[in-house]
Amino acid sequence: MIHYRTFHNSDPPALAEIWRSQPEEHGRIQRMSAALFEQLVLSKPYFDNAGLIVAVDDGHPVGFAHAAFGPNEGGQKLSTQCGITCLVMVLPQYRGQGIGAELLARSEDYLRRRGAQVIYGGGIAPLNGFYLGLYGGSELPGILDTDSAEQRLFQSHGYREIDRVHILERKLAGFRPPIDRNQMQVRRRSTVTTVVDPPPANWWEACAWSGLDATRYELSLRGECRLVASATTWTIEPLSTSWGLRAAGLIGLEVDEAFRRQGMATYLVADVMRQLAAQGTAVMQVQAMCWNQPALKLYEKLGFELVDQGAVYRKE
Repeated sequence: MIHYRTFHNSDPPALAEIWRSQPEEHGRIQRMSAALFEQLVLSKPYFDNAGLIVAVDDGHPVGFAHAAFGPNEGGQKLSTQCGITCLVMVLPQYRGQGIGAELLARSEDYLRRRGAQVIYGGGIAPLNGFYLGLYGGSELPGILDTDSAEQRLFQSHGYREIDRVHILERKLAGFRPPIDRNQMQVRRRSTVTTVVDPPPANWWEACAWSGLDATRYELSLRGECRLVASATTWTIEPLSTSWGLRAAGLIGLEVDEAFRRQGMATYLVADVMRQLAAQGTAVMQVQAMCWNQPALKLYEKLGFELVDQGAVYRKE
C-alpha cells in the first residue's frame, strides 16, 4: 500500500533512481546521482523537508513531488505568496495508480498551508530556486513539451497554460558575426569587457545560481564610463555534460533604453558567441518568451533554431 511522507535524509539515492527512470530527453539530465541532488537541490538555504513529498511502497520511495516558493520583490528573502510545484516524478512501474495526482494534491496543500495565494506548475524565473543545471537548459522553462506526461498531469488537475517559452540553440563552429554598416559603426564606438564570476544582484540570485559557472559581458562606449548593454553566460552544467559537448547558456541580456534598436544587442551577443567559439564552446542556448518578438528576431538573425518549448502553468 502506498503512503506519503515528507523527505528523509536517507532519500537521495532513491530519488536519484526515480529521476533516472524517467524517459530520456534533451532538457533533463539523465545521469542524476544522490551527490548531484544534494549539491543542487538539498543544499539551498530555503530547502524545506516538508515541501518534498515522497510516495513510499513497502519502505521504498516510488515517486516524489517538490513544492517551493520564490523571492520577494527585492529578492532579499523568501516569499510564500506565490507557490510552485517544481516537478512530479513516479517510477514507470507505478504509473497509472493515481500516485502522481496524489503527490500533486499534497504539494498544493503544503503550498496553501504556507500561505500561497497563487500556485504555478513548472519552474520559471523568478520561481527558479531549484533544478537549474538539471532541467530545461539555459534557464528553467516551465514544463517542457517533450515532458508531455508531466504536462498532462498538470492540465488534468486544473492548471492552465498562461505562458510559453521558446528554447533555441546555435552551433558555434564556424560562426562569424554579421557585418554591415550598422555593426561596423557599433564596433568602432564600443568595447566589450568580461567579468568572471560576477557578483549576484541580490540574496535570491546568490542562492539560486550558487555553484554555477558564470561570466558577464559588458558593452561600453569608448572613452565613456557608460554601460550600454550586458549579457551573462554560464556552462549549463551538469546538464550539458549529458549532451556530450561544451555548451553555454545566455541569460540576462539587457540594453540601456536610450540605445535600443541601434544594433547594440546584436553586436554584443555576436561578440559573445565569437569569444565562446574561440574558447571551444560548441553550442549556445537561449530562451525567450513567445511574445518577446524583438528577442526572437535577434536570435533568428544570429542563426538560432527552435529545439523545444516549455509551458508555464497556473492553478485555476
